[in-house]
Amino acid sequence: MVEPGGPRAAPHLHGRGGARAGMSRLLVLGNAGIDLLCPVPHLPRPGETLVAMDQVRAPGGKGLNQAVVAARAGAAVRFVAPVGQDGAAAELVAALGAEPLDGLALLPQDAPTDLSLLMVAADAENCILSLGAAADALPAAAAEAEAAALGPDDMLLVQGNLSRQATAAAMRMAVGRGARVLLNAAPLRWDMAALLPLCTLVVANAGEAEALTGQAGAEAAEALHHAGAGLALVTLGAEGCVAAGRAGTTHHAATPARAVDTTGAGDTFCGTLAACLLAGDALAPAIAAAQRAAALTVARPGAFAALPSAEELRALLAEPRA
Repeated sequence: MVEPGGPRAAPHLHGRGGARAGMSRLLVLGNAGIDLLCPVPHLPRPGETLVAMDQVRAPGGKGLNQAVVAARAGAAVRFVAPVGQDGAAAELVAALGAEPLDGLALLPQDAPTDLSLLMVAADAENCILSLGAAADALPAAAAEAEAAALGPDDMLLVQGNLSRQATAAAMRMAVGRGARVLLNAAPLRWDMAALLPLCTLVVANAGEAEALTGQAGAEAAEALHHAGAGLALVTLGAEGCVAAGRAGTTHHAATPARAVDTTGAGDTFCGTLAACLLAGDALAPAIAAAQRAAALTVARPGAFAALPSAEELRALLAEPRA
């Protein structure tokens, strides 16, 4: 693990003593990096040069964001991510030390810590450019070894930032251990179709679902389910989401929100959903909670800074969720 004291500190677990007694565990295996957020008047057109109105540096990465949200929502989370051997990794150690994670392992790689440039337009739409050399460098054997600690009551949460080989190895091991697997199909940068039969649940936005299936909306969710996912959930922004599984297809209305910045909304949704399902919530109330949490995120600027706080999530999860 990388620590502030040196670029190649001995790997060890950092956290609060392991999973809390009697609690199911959530292993979030994903990327961690630095986000550079730049507000712009509009998203760039081909060949256009824009001058950003500001810059904000913060921890980021889909894996990191989802792990933080799930932990703030009360799940017993171990977060594992590959990072570089540099000052950016030390920034991440310092930032994550303040989060209620049960375990943290930032694994040093021979590559710079990942960086993402987030451009956010005045209409709240965003464009993200990510560098992923550290994420790509995580060996499949290391991912598999992390998932080997899971049991039948636990869950693995993965995204598309790591290599296909590392992601597949972790998913196969988790399934072999009897754990549930939640795959967030973002970013969609390699073919995920062959991994769908390993998924207890796959979450994809409208664009990702269409790219995977050639279908849209409910048809896309049903196609993902028929391709092997136990349950497929397609998020549709302000139109809510559609879930398809053995029990049929259902539509879940979105929580109304005034969108300021949609960056991070999907991560908030996935982290909250995983925490609720791990706590034993049925699907409909878990989706309702995840959508209310995502509505908090889109109503304020930034990615990491816009994630709901532990206090906000406690209050949200205490509300009735029919």
